[in-house]
Amino acid sequence: MFRRSKPEQPEPKPLRWAPGSYKELMALPDDVRHFFGHALSAAQFGRQHIAAKVLQGFGGTGVLEIVDNDEGGTYRAIYTVKFAEAVFVLHCFQKKSKHGIATPKEDMDIIRARLKAVEILVKEMRK
Repeated sequence: MFRRSKPEQPEPKPLRWAPGSYKELMALPDDVRHFFGHALSAAQFGRQHIAAKVLQGFGGTGVLEIVDNDEGGTYRAIYTVKFAEAVFVLHCFQKKSKHGIATPKEDMDIIRARLKAVEILVKEMRK
């Protein structure tokens, strides 16, 4: 008789935080934090959580957003899977605008700046 071997689990990518993003996450309600944590864990294993979708304006599938709602409003966590070294969380915030679903310009500016900082960090890590 032969024993079936269990399929090997891939090694998870580390989860890294762009400056300020961990503090932002910790300021969110507990249930939202847990939801985002579960979705980010899936990203570490190369999967995309059902609540995650590509964030428009970044030219591809490398920057994603997780959206969660509770009685306090709508919350978003933005992360990138663009780099082999890690999953980087770029920004966590409560969406305050009542007009449309677009991410506010101020938050898009933060995301772009942090993505550039992460790109520089990854280049340094590769040296």
